[in-house]
Amino acid sequence: MRTRPAFPVRSGLGFLFLFLAQALAVAVPIEAQAHGDTVKVVVTGQREGHVTTEITWENDGDAIDEAVAATVNSTSPDGSRTMGPWRLVRDAGSRTGWSTAEVLPPGTWKVSVDVGFPSLGHGEKEIAVPVVDPAPSAATPSAAAPSASASPAPSGASAPPVSSGSPGPAGESGGTDRTVWWTTAGVAVIALAGAGGGVLLRRARARKR
Repeated sequence: MRTRPAFPVRSGLGFLFLFLAQALAVAVPIEAQAHGDTVKVVVTGQREGHVTTEITWENDGDAIDEAVAATVNSTSPDGSRTMGPWRLVRDAGSRTGWSTAEVLPPGTWKVSVDVGFPSLGHGEKEIAVPVVDPAPSAATPSAAAPSASASPAPSGASAPPVSSGSPGPAGESGGTDRTVWWTTAGVAVIALAGAGGGVLLRRARARKR
């Protein structure tokens, strides 16, 4: 008994897979063409040094729901300074806004943005980052008022007199004077008594003779 080869069955499965692959290949471009094959990049400026952009589909202006792979490069006007490449991150609460996590220093910059996914896109703009004044420091506190002990005496008030010497106890001078007087008086009494005694002694001797 002769068996028929299985080639036609395998061939049919191969055609089926090929058809499905072609259908998927056609469906992807059709879905991409609904938004356009490029994205629109608009550099809107800066926010506190962060580069800000708006990225949408070129064809219909719809927001891009999937992740965006983009690089940001910045160059000073004279080309002496360059910053980047930086990547873009989606702004919180926005469907079309994207910005850099990094911050540009103050100055004028030529910013270029290149998008590689989900489609190609390019945008550039010259932006200026202003110099932000530092927050004012707290006011220097005024000098404290001088203490009462260091304050000058009020006008018209006289300082207490300062004695030239240490005062002695009350009545010390009077007591000294009295002591001197009694001493002098005693010496005078003794002298008079001696003189009187001498006179009496001489008279007594004279009578005996």
